[in-house]
Amino acid sequence: MAGLMVTLGGKGCSFSSFSVYKVACGVANVRIDSSAIERLSTKPLPLIKRSSFFGILPEELTKEEIRASLVVLLNKLLLSNSSGSVRSVLPVRILEILNSKDDETFELGDVEVTEEESVVLEKSCASLVGICSVIDHKSTVLSQIADSVAALSIEATKGDITSFSSLDSGDGFGNKDAISVAGDLKVLLNGSKAVGKVGVEEVSKIPRIHGKFRDVVRSVHSDARVELNSAVKDGGNSGISECLGATLSALCVPIKNLGECSFKRAKLCVVSIVNDILREHLLEKSCAEFENLKSGLKLALVEEDPCRLAHRLNESLSVVWRIVGIEAAAAYFALAGGDLFANKEELKSEKEESKGDKKKKKNEKKTLLGKGTSLIIQFIKDRLVSNDEANGCGDQIVDQILNTFNPESCGFDCLFAKVKEIVESNENRRLPKLPKGTRDFSQEKMIIREKAFSIIQNVFKKHGATALDTPVFELRETLMGKYGEDSKLIYDIADQGGELCSLRYDLTVPFARYCAMNGITSFKKYQIAKVYRRDNPSHGRYREFYQCDFDIAGLFEPMGPDFEVVKILTELLDKLEIGDYRVKLNHRKLLDGMLEICGVPAEKFRTICSSIDKLDKQSFEQVKKEMVEEKGLPSEVADRIRSFVDMKGAPMELLSKLREEGSEFLGNKSAKEALDELGIMFEALERSKCSQRVVFDLSLARGLDYYTGVIFEAVCIGAEVVLSRKTQVLVSIMEDNKLGEAAELASKLWEADINAEYLVTKRRGKHFERATATGSEIPWMVVVGKTELSEGVVTLKKILKGSEEEVPGVPRDTFVAELLKRL
Repeated sequence: MAGLMVTLGGKGCSFSSFSVYKVACGVANVRIDSSAIERLSTKPLPLIKRSSFFGILPEELTKEEIRASLVVLLNKLLLSNSSGSVRSVLPVRILEILNSKDDETFELGDVEVTEEESVVLEKSCASLVGICSVIDHKSTVLSQIADSVAALSIEATKGDITSFSSLDSGDGFGNKDAISVAGDLKVLLNGSKAVGKVGVEEVSKIPRIHGKFRDVVRSVHSDARVELNSAVKDGGNSGISECLGATLSALCVPIKNLGECSFKRAKLCVVSIVNDILREHLLEKSCAEFENLKSGLKLALVEEDPCRLAHRLNESLSVVWRIVGIEAAAAYFALAGGDLFANKEELKSEKEESKGDKKKKKNEKKTLLGKGTSLIIQFIKDRLVSNDEANGCGDQIVDQILNTFNPESCGFDCLFAKVKEIVESNENRRLPKLPKGTRDFSQEKMIIREKAFSIIQNVFKKHGATALDTPVFELRETLMGKYGEDSKLIYDIADQGGELCSLRYDLTVPFARYCAMNGITSFKKYQIAKVYRRDNPSHGRYREFYQCDFDIAGLFEPMGPDFEVVKILTELLDKLEIGDYRVKLNHRKLLDGMLEICGVPAEKFRTICSSIDKLDKQSFEQVKKEMVEEKGLPSEVADRIRSFVDMKGAPMELLSKLREEGSEFLGNKSAKEALDELGIMFEALERSKCSQRVVFDLSLARGLDYYTGVIFEAVCIGAEVVLSRKTQVLVSIMEDNKLGEAAELASKLWEADINAEYLVTKRRGKHFERATATGSEIPWMVVVGKTELSEGVVTLKKILKGSEEEVPGVPRDTFVAELLKRL
């Protein structure tokens, strides 16, 4: 019993699935708290004769499940003794059975019970709650153990985990459980050199498959915790059976998916095992268990009785545990190889060996594994060494590993504690994560971003703009009142020295502040910098992002700056080659005139504009509901607005329609001014040959308060990937201490505007590893070895798969020209 004791009936004590499981497995004794014993009735009470209460248990339950049922029943009797109608007879008898070492039979014979005791026996659902608690504990533990075993398989299969990082996009829409699993795997694999090479579907599936399992297990845990600590009330069952049955039904498919994914990874690991007999043994064992899992879950999915469903699910869960154990054994053999076939004495001597060559080689091998997975591998080895049956026989070693991963084995708790220590307790191994709504830009993304910024800057400069930089934060009073309803999204900074500051929301208000401070009345500037929004992150909506601003300040001919800004927008979007796009364009004065015509009060213009601006993401009915129910606009006014905001088309064509005789816009001063200004602008756009990119759209209604004239936004229609040049040439100096050679050759490439890197090392594999690294492949190598150094030449080597080429003996003074011909 290992001294473990579970106490029931104590005031304020909570019964857990862990306690149920330990009692069910026979590794914990049970005691009734003295205060609960005192509350049991000693008075003569009316009795009802009935047969043994074991008649209420399904016949196919295992000994473990019966013990779980009994301990739950005992607790229910103690919890339900509110009126003092529960005697000591039943609790004491159940206690004796649970604590007896001879529990092959659980017979009580005929018993007489009080009416309240009879209700508890019949209505407590003790068997269902007990088995559900066992499932809860085994599933909860499995969710962590399965992750650790999966980490071993990732290394054994050299799986690529780079996709794990993309699960958390920072927009708040990521799968939290999948992200959590990916984080735990990264902790286990931290420092590993055996991952990131091979694309394995069973590896890429792990976060979502294991994450969904975690998600459903939480529901099982929540329901089990409630029912374990609930008394049987007058209403009896009150739907407990149906609710627990529904929760357990939802666990069937996640259990199947987890088991199937583990089985497939085990098969992949088995391929790497050098011993034929062992390989066949593991393959046969895993296939047999997977068939057991499929047939067991097939029965569970059609089972209508909740208690029998729980029984079948518990059996299937045990099968998954065995499959995960087989996966662990397969990954272990694949990672440790021949070391496992040493006899016990050799394993012990290896463990105790001092700093010799063999130990050094062993340690070098260990460093290839992650900090977490190497500890798990060592834990398994230590268990094998300490076990008398670890004598070098493959089958017996497999059985010992399976026993290590058996939750009912005496040493399992040590393994689980080790995994928890690695994943949870040791915070210095916990990898940091990004705040929501923010992003890191990797090497590949930075290449694209830098190229895009370069194109944008060149277009800005071509139009005469000069660069400006402003502080990332401003006085709060400068920013407030400029953004309408969006002012609530401004990030405030803690008061420092009496100044209330906020992070900039955009780059235009800081530009206006700069002009006002410096008395500037005419200025054309650009600024590319980050801005901040205290927003709820969503798809494509971040809390930190870049804006590329082009601003013109001063007095100019009507529509001159507006035309030029739209023209600049079309120029840079064409140069960025992002695919087809349209520039939606409107005028705030036209919007104001439209709202006035529809009957919107002037004080509500801005807030209604803010609603209209959502039409690109929401239906009109949704927008109308906001305008009417939240902003108090009459329903008929909202309907009138719809007749206008549906208008869109080619600039000159729609403009002519709005200027037709009898148009309501012509009778409104604000709208007529806007139409006159748009006429000037549309003519300029046509004559500059960019009007085909523009759509005149009356539903465009940007909500910021400082917008008073033309408003516009670009919308991509079938965007393409923006590509940019990566490193084109790797200068490979295959001798040590030859930095000068690398400097000379790389400098010639840089002078010719060729993207180049260099590497100086005698280890040839390092050069080819760098040139072929996934995601940053380098097509050409300039190779300089002993021969090339002695002859004063280089060898050009193209290593792209399918188009390999080698050009030896190229003179140093012509190798750049030769490369330029081929790039």
